[in-house]
Amino acid sequence: MRVLTGIQSTGIPHLGNLFGAIQPAIAMSRAGNNDAFLFIANLHSFTKVRDPEQLRENTYAVAAAWLACGLDPERVTFYRQSDVPEVAELTWYLACLTPYPMLANAHSFKDAMAKGVVPNAGIFNYPVLMAADILLYDTDLVPVGKDQKQHLEITRDIANAFNRAYGEDTFVVPEARIDAQLMTIPGTDGRKMSKSYDNTLNIFLPERELKKQVMGIVTDSKALEDPKDPENDNVFNLFRLVATAAETETMRSNYLRGGYGYGHAKKELLGVLMERFAGERQKFQTLMADRTELDKQLAIGADKARQVAATTMHRVRAKGGYGRMG
Repeated sequence: MRVLTGIQSTGIPHLGNLFGAIQPAIAMSRAGNNDAFLFIANLHSFTKVRDPEQLRENTYAVAAAWLACGLDPERVTFYRQSDVPEVAELTWYLACLTPYPMLANAHSFKDAMAKGVVPNAGIFNYPVLMAADILLYDTDLVPVGKDQKQHLEITRDIANAFNRAYGEDTFVVPEARIDAQLMTIPGTDGRKMSKSYDNTLNIFLPERELKKQVMGIVTDSKALEDPKDPENDNVFNLFRLVATAAETETMRSNYLRGGYGYGHAKKELLGVLMERFAGERQKFQTLMADRTELDKQLAIGADKARQVAATTMHRVRAKGGYGRMG
């Protein structure tokens, strides 16, 4: 079974990215006979990030995060999206079979409009590029969060439309896999953790900067001596994502007993983050200090990805009328 996951290069991956995409994808790549395609979606990032140095740095940071978290590049196809130009060509073919209202109703476009952003054509066509990312590699399964479910449904609609027009064997129609436990990773303000909300925890930051993020977690105004509700507290909900079951129950008891302040809880959260991700933090810094290994692994992955992409595009061009006769 071929599975595919991508992360945009809009910055260093945060805790939500790790739990919601990177770690599940790595686990899936180790399971059974899964053929995993894992990529850095740096073409998608161009809708927002226009500074070339920042985009390049972000791309390296995402690659380093994957490898730091235990990805074995020999077991997967690990690549930069922009290193496979076939994805842009396929995007055009798919766009020509995509109804305008479908894209106008996409969450990515409507969210941009709701925020008062004047969306560019890249934001409007985001679901088509995502469809090309998936269909280019004959993907069977795409792990997605709840917020991406609609885009996967659009991919399926586009694939089915193309198949009806040019042959049912043109594209594999992918299935979505949604892990209910990982639908939403809470941010420091209780909303979904997202760079756009500026509510992330970045475990790869220097300790002083990570501490500042932890100490900025939003809490209520209960006094130190007051009992507190762990289930409705941002610090506790983040703590139990990274702590052991025993550590979580101890903090729960402290909340309910009283005499335990949010400052204490934040200090414990920082300590667990530093301890749990000590190895990942060290490897990340090593990789970012010398990009040689990152460039090597991404080049190997791009070659593997392009071999599959070339086969798909040969089939698509021929069916669409662009292939040579004979």
